[in-house]
Amino acid sequence: MTALKTRRRPGLEKVLSTADRLFYEAGIHATGVDTIAAEAGVSKTTMYTYFRTKEDLVAEYLRGRSRSWQDHVADRLGAHDGSGVDKLLLVFDLLGEWFDSDGFRGCPFTNAEAESEPDAPAHQVNLAHRAWVRELFAGLLRQDGLTGTDVLTHQLAMLYDGAMTGAHAEPGQGWAVAAREAARALVAAAGTAGDPGRARG
Repeated sequence: MTALKTRRRPGLEKVLSTADRLFYEAGIHATGVDTIAAEAGVSKTTMYTYFRTKEDLVAEYLRGRSRSWQDHVADRLGAHDGSGVDKLLLVFDLLGEWFDSDGFRGCPFTNAEAESEPDAPAHQVNLAHRAWVRELFAGLLRQDGLTGTDVLTHQLAMLYDGAMTGAHAEPGQGWAVAAREAARALVAAAGTAGDPGRARG
């Protein structure tokens, strides 16, 4: 996941890219506004014309991460000719690629949630991202005729979250591989239950 790239004022772009790097690498509490401003080459006054509070900057950092990951997933799934279930399993492959990349430090949304108050703007961004993950899985299941899968989509989201938690402590693709195989089994069981003559995955 990388920060969102858009056509914005250079100063704002620099603040966002700097905050993205520092928040993810060092943590939100450990990264002060002074540090972000200094590394971005802007004054604190300029920073506060872009973001009223640090919490607003954190929320925008997470929005950028969410949109970037959504775009990455959409691009990779769009280039894949398989079934909905094939694409669903590919999502876990994409996680594995991320886990194995340099600089992986866990899920930015979970990290931010642990460092934010429940009423912080970041919490709402986190909820929206989690809802997107569940709807992604639900939509891919619908492509293969599996409907009424609310429990299944939550189970898949648990595997998705669990893989990231495991990889944060012990980086590597193994967590994504295990989650992928568990997802395959869950989807196959759901397909068999819905149609005794057909198993999925």
